[in-house]
Amino acid sequence: MSTVTTPATAGADVPRARSAAKDPADRLFRIGARGAGAVVLVTMTLVGVFLGVRASQALAGAGGSFVTTPAWEPDSRHFGIAAVLPGTVLIGVTAITFALPLALGTSLYITEYAPRRLRRTLVSLVDLMAAVPSVVYGLWGFFFLQPHITGLARWISTYLGWIPVFAVEGADPNDPLAPATVYTSSTFIAGIVVALMVTPIACSVMREAFAQAPPGEREGAFALGASQWGVIRTVVLPFGKGGIIGGTMLGLGRALGETIAVVMIISPVFFFQPHILENGANSVSALIALRYGAASPFGMSALMAAGLSLFLMTLVVNFIASSVVARSRSGAGAEA
Repeated sequence: MSTVTTPATAGADVPRARSAAKDPADRLFRIGARGAGAVVLVTMTLVGVFLGVRASQALAGAGGSFVTTPAWEPDSRHFGIAAVLPGTVLIGVTAITFALPLALGTSLYITEYAPRRLRRTLVSLVDLMAAVPSVVYGLWGFFFLQPHITGLARWISTYLGWIPVFAVEGADPNDPLAPATVYTSSTFIAGIVVALMVTPIACSVMREAFAQAPPGEREGAFALGASQWGVIRTVVLPFGKGGIIGGTMLGLGRALGETIAVVMIISPVFFFQPHILENGANSVSALIALRYGAASPFGMSALMAAGLSLFLMTLVVNFIASSVVARSRSGAGAEA
């Protein structure tokens, strides 16, 4: 018995030729998109090359001690970022500690619980938070948050001061009249302000990932009797795991480089300050902003070296975040 091959069955497994690429509009769009991507890559490369060239004089003089010296005296050739680099990390980690639950809760409420007519308004409000200038956040943190948050800092220090990072030297928890200045201008307050600035970025990524959760799996979970929280726990959160990680790391990259708001709040010190509740903190970006105006030519090269270290650190964090977000958008993160 012979099989008759019809024209329809013969071409069933052959991919259809794409004719859209020959369209002039598609060709123009492809060229424009590739050009925009190339401009971004070239710009980032030029920024890195510029910082590297301007920092070469200082790096050649300091060598490997640039990352191990806790002093900043470039005119006497004794300088390094060992005192400010941990402060940068502490401010970023403190910010993410507050931003992660805030962004996660907001994105889940918008995608899962908010009425449909209210969602667009909430999304616009959250996005507007990202458009507020950092100097406004700095003013708010200095004049409003700082006087009102010292009570919480005192409470944490009193009951959790046995943890080294929460200890405050010179504070007496048994003296209610002890001055509150020991708790002001700290990493803790700067981290909270920066957290409000990075929350919209993390929330946007998480919201997009949660919205892509497969509707079939949602309906299947509901059909099996799951509650709304059960669907979130078994479907939405596992599928959006990549978005949670990616949004968090993107926010961390943004927090590491924040400058103006941090400068307006902290009381800059140039030694390693491991106590986040205690007065006095510093970061690489704050160092550059505060020393830029009075720097000598060699001091400017040293500041460029500090900027290069911050550039490389944020580049690595954002590269990892972009990779995780890309996996989340394809659904691979949920299927793994």
